[in-house]
Amino acid sequence: MKESDTLTSSLMTFVSLQWITGLSRTACKADPVSCRLWAEPQMPGLSMNGDFIIGGIFSIHFYINSEQNTFTTQPLQPQCSGRSLRIARAVEFAIHEINSRTDLLPGITLGYQIYDSCAAVPMAIKAAFQFTNGMESFFSDTDSCSKSAAAAVPALVGDSVSTTSMSMARILGLFGIPQVSHYATCACLSDKRQYPAFLRTVPSDHHQAAALAKIVKHFGWTWIGAVRSDTDYGNYGMASFLKAAQEEGICVEYSESYYRTDPRSKLEEVANVIRRSTARVIVAFLQSGEMRFLLEELARQPPPPIQWIGSETWIIEPEFLSFNMCAGAIGFGVPRSVIPGLREFLLDLSPAQALKSPLLTEFWESSFSCSLTGSSGGARECDGSEDIRALQNSYTDTSQLRFTIMSYKATYAIAHAIHGKKDNRSSHIFKLYAPLQILDQLKRVNITTNNGFQVSFDSSGDPVAVYELINWQVKEDGGLDFVTVGQYDASKPRGQEFSMSRAISWMGGQKEVPRSVCSESCPPGTRKAVQKGKPVCCYDCIPCAEGEISNKTDSLNCVRCPSEFWPNTQRDSCLPKPVEFLSWDDTLSIILTVFSISGAFIAVCVTAVFYTHSTSPIVRANNSELSFLLLFSLTLCFLCSLTFIGRPSEWSCMLRHTAFGITFVLCISCVLGKTIVVLMAFRATLPGSNVMKWFGPPQQRLSVLTFTLIQVLICVLWLTISPPLPFKNLNQYKERIILECGLGSAIGFWAVLGYIGFLSLLCFILAFLARKLPDNFNEAKFITFSMLIFCAVWITFIPAYVSSPGKFTVAVEIFAILASSFSLLICIFAPKCFIIMFRPEQNTKKHLMGKVPSDSY
Repeated sequence: MKESDTLTSSLMTFVSLQWITGLSRTACKADPVSCRLWAEPQMPGLSMNGDFIIGGIFSIHFYINSEQNTFTTQPLQPQCSGRSLRIARAVEFAIHEINSRTDLLPGITLGYQIYDSCAAVPMAIKAAFQFTNGMESFFSDTDSCSKSAAAAVPALVGDSVSTTSMSMARILGLFGIPQVSHYATCACLSDKRQYPAFLRTVPSDHHQAAALAKIVKHFGWTWIGAVRSDTDYGNYGMASFLKAAQEEGICVEYSESYYRTDPRSKLEEVANVIRRSTARVIVAFLQSGEMRFLLEELARQPPPPIQWIGSETWIIEPEFLSFNMCAGAIGFGVPRSVIPGLREFLLDLSPAQALKSPLLTEFWESSFSCSLTGSSGGARECDGSEDIRALQNSYTDTSQLRFTIMSYKATYAIAHAIHGKKDNRSSHIFKLYAPLQILDQLKRVNITTNNGFQVSFDSSGDPVAVYELINWQVKEDGGLDFVTVGQYDASKPRGQEFSMSRAISWMGGQKEVPRSVCSESCPPGTRKAVQKGKPVCCYDCIPCAEGEISNKTDSLNCVRCPSEFWPNTQRDSCLPKPVEFLSWDDTLSIILTVFSISGAFIAVCVTAVFYTHSTSPIVRANNSELSFLLLFSLTLCFLCSLTFIGRPSEWSCMLRHTAFGITFVLCISCVLGKTIVVLMAFRATLPGSNVMKWFGPPQQRLSVLTFTLIQVLICVLWLTISPPLPFKNLNQYKERIILECGLGSAIGFWAVLGYIGFLSLLCFILAFLARKLPDNFNEAKFITFSMLIFCAVWITFIPAYVSSPGKFTVAVEIFAILASSFSLLICIFAPKCFIIMFRPEQNTKKHLMGKVPSDSY
C-alpha cells in the first residue's frame, strides 16, 4: 500500500484491536483479579470440535464494508460482501478425510475453526489474536497458568492474501504458532527472520516473477508495460519481476500501480497510460479486485490489441473470461488437479446443515434467492425444492482446482506434523508445547498424500515451484477458456525449466507471436546506438564503420576485420582481401610482354644484320665488338622486364632487380666505351698523339668488365645485407592487398639506380662533347640523342614510380626499362641498319671518311 494508506490502515487496525482485545478498565478496577473484554469475540464461520483444533483464516468474502471511524465511539462490526467458500470447505473435507483414516493420527480427532478475514488486515488480526488467546470474554488471575499459556490452536491454514498473511504472521510468529498459507505468494514471506513461523504450499512470487521474465524473453518481447496492485503482493512481486527483467535485457516503458480504493482519477490515469503506450505486451501483477476495475475501465475506450501476461491471482479466475480483450492472455498458475470426493462433499449440503453455519446459510440463501431463517425481508422461504446439484457457480465447479488443492495440502501437512510429534506424553503436556513442536516438524514434512500430492518445504518454508502456462483461447462458440500450453519447473537445470505442450493462441486469435519492441532489431552489418534519454531497448541501427563487421543481430559493437581481410558489401562477414599484382593474364601485362619480346626480337634481328654485314665499313667503323656486346645486353634488358610480371616470389624479387641493374650497366658500359673510342679516335689524329694505344680492344673489354663488376659487387652486397623480398602491402589500399617486391635495403636499390644514372650521365657528357667532330657518320650524335632520351626516361621514372598505385608501380618500372632500351636500340642502330639495308652505296670507306661530294648523298 501507499504510505498514507498504510498509516490509515494502522490507525484503523489499532482502533479495531482496542475493540477486539481491549480490557474494560472499569471492570478491572471493580474486580482486580478479573477483566472483561470490551467486545464479544468473533465466532468462526465453520467449526467442529476435536482433540486438536486446526485453525483456518480465509478471504471468504472479498470486500469489507465499514462506516467511517469517528474515534469517539466503539467501531461497529465490519460487514463483508462477495464470497468464495470452496477453499474453506476443502479444509473441512480434508479434516473429515483425515479423521476417517486409521494410519494417520489414530485415536485422535481433528477439529477446525475457520474464520473469514474479508481480505482485510483488521479482521485477519482479530482472528489471529483469538487463535492465540482463545475466545473467553473474561480473564481471571486465579485461572491455571496452563490455561492462559496454551494457544487455542496448534497450527492454522491461511490467509488467502499476502498483506493479511504478513500481519497475521508477525503476531503468530511471536507465539511460535505455525501458519501454512495456500495462497499468499509474496516473496517477502520467505524471510524467516521476520516470519519465522510462516510456511506455504503455494510457490513464492520470486519464482513466478523469474518465470514471467523468462517467458517474455523467450518470445522476444523487449518493450513491455507493467501494472501492479499497490499492495505487498503487487509491489514485491513487480519488484522481483523488474529485477529479473533487467537481467534478461527487457525494458519497461512504464510501471503503474493501482489499488481498488484509490480515486477513480487514478484508475483513469493508469488506463490512459496503457492506451497511449507503444508497448503491446503488458505484465499485470494484479490481484483480482484491481484487475476487474482495470478491465472495466479499459472496456470503456478499448486500447489497441494488447498481449496480457498475467500473474496467478487473475490469470486463472473464471469470471474474467467474459472480457474478450484478454483473448490470448498467458500467465502462470499452480498446477490443476482433482481432489477425489470433494465434489460429492460440496454437494452433500442440505438446508438443515446450512443452518448450522452463518456462512453456509448465507451461501444457500444467495444461491437460491430464498430465506432459511425467515428474516430476509421479503424473500420467499426455502421450501426444500432447491437442488444444489443444479447450481453452476464457483462453489460447484471443481474442474479448475488449483489453490483449493493448496489448502488441502496445507491441512495434510499440519496433520502429518501433529502425527510426527504425538507420542505417549499426556495430551495436556503436548497441547502446552504443541505449536513449537509442530512448527519444528512441519519444516521436515516430506510426504505424498493418498491422492498423489507431494508436500514438502525448503529452508524458507516454500515448496518446489511448479507452474502451468495458461493460455486464454477462443472456443468454437466464441467464448474464452483456460488451456494449459506448457509447464515451468524451477527445480530443473537452468535453461530447461520450460516445456511447451501445445501451440499458443495470441491476442486477437492470431497464430504468430506478436511483436513488442521499442526499436526493430538491428540486422548484421550494423550496431546498436542507444537513443539519448531513452532505455537501452530504444536505439538506432548504425552501419559498421569502414573495415568493421557485425555478424549477429542486435550487435552492440562492430568488430574490425583482421589485417588481411575486408568486409563484404553487407558488412556481416570478413572476406580475404583480393591480392593484387601484375599477373600474366592482365591486359597491361600482355601489352608490356608484347613490347618486351618485340624489343628482344628486334635486337636479335639487328644482331643478325650486323653479323651478316660484319665486314662492311659501317659495321667495322663502329666497333663491331662493342656493338655485338651492346646488342646482347639490350636483348637481356628487354627480357629482364619479363621478370617483373607474375606473382612475386623470393627468387623473382632478387632476380628482377639484380638482372635489371647488371644488364643496364652492361649496356651503358658498352655505349660509354663506344663514346670514348669515338672521342679518342679523333684526338689520335692530332700530330704526335698516341692515345689510341690506351683504348684498343683489350682496354675496351676491360673497361666494360670493370664497370659491370662494380654493379655486380653492389648487387651482391644488396642481396647479402638486405635482399628484396616479396611482402604484402596492407597500407596503400584498405580493401585489397598489393603483393610486391620490397626493396629490402633502400640504400641498395638507390645505389643500383644511382650507379646506372652516373654512367648514363657520364656517357651523355662525353657524347655531347663529341657531337660536332668532323665525320659523315658521327656516332656520337646518335649516342647523345639516345642518352638524352635515356636520362629523361629515368628522371621521370622516379616520381612516377613513387606515386603509382599498386601494380602500376611495377608497370612504370617495366615501361622505363623498355623505353630506355628502345631509345638505345633505335637511336644507335636504326641509322646503321637503314644504310646497310636501304643505302648500300653509302656503306663505303670513302663515304664514311667524308671524301664523297655532298651532292652525291
